[in-house]
Amino acid sequence: MSKIRNIPFLKDYPVRPLSVDTTGIVTFTDGTNDVAPNQQQCEAYGYTFNEILGTCTSFNYNTNLDSNFNNINNVTRGTGNTTERGTNNTYIMGDNNTVKGLSRNNIIVGSNNEIANGVNNANVYGTLGEVTATNSIVLGGNAPTDNLAERQSIQLMYGVQTTAGGTVDSYLNNITDNYFTIPDNTAMYFHADVLAVRVGGTDTSGGGAVGDFASWTERGVVINKSGTLSIARERDTVQHSGHTTNWRPTASVGASGNFYIAVRGHANTIIEWCSNIRFTQIKTGVAL
Repeated sequence: MSKIRNIPFLKDYPVRPLSVDTTGIVTFTDGTNDVAPNQQQCEAYGYTFNEILGTCTSFNYNTNLDSNFNNINNVTRGTGNTTERGTNNTYIMGDNNTVKGLSRNNIIVGSNNEIANGVNNANVYGTLGEVTATNSIVLGGNAPTDNLAERQSIQLMYGVQTTAGGTVDSYLNNITDNYFTIPDNTAMYFHADVLAVRVGGTDTSGGGAVGDFASWTERGVVINKSGTLSIARERDTVQHSGHTTNWRPTASVGASGNFYIAVRGHANTIIEWCSNIRFTQIKTGVAL
């Protein structure tokens, strides 16, 4: 909204222009209140009146111009690529790729890939890969006739800090209440490399101290059958040092199709958790 300065009231007119918004619509004032002018008042000050919409405008609004302002610093190399409104700082090399918008700092290399609305800092390579999580890496390995995301791999991170002995969720990108969602009628093999390190706390039982660590491999298959999730999983301990008896990660599924790594720490012990998770996906395209 831009204020209009130094336009006096015309003789016999009780209103004058006050401001112009980004679409060109002019708002008038009676000196106290904002008002919408009639056609005579609008045209008396040199503006254009739209009889159909009943609006007074200073210029014709160009939706393509607005779209360009909302899609900045993007680089595309290839044909048929689409960056929807609000796509910023994105690089595309390939053909017929789509970024759904309201996103930034993404890279696409390949063809017929898609980045979902609101996803940032993601990379997708190959053919018909689908990105739905911020800070993820996707490889689509499909034939041109396959469905979007029919076969692909995904890499992403979960994290959390624990200070007590109970079991809590870890979160996608260590952002509270943020999860990766398993698509409908999709089976995914997962392999999670999990690392936990003690960084503080007052507990000294069993000789525990800052710098204690443990690592595991958590793996299995999670499947979404028409909206109902199930999981089959196993865990191997890789290496540990110090007092880590109660520490434990467990791959889990929750409401709304969510996948996460639940973790259990130890009382009065501050532990940082990080999980590097790789998915191998088959999105079936049929009701399971």
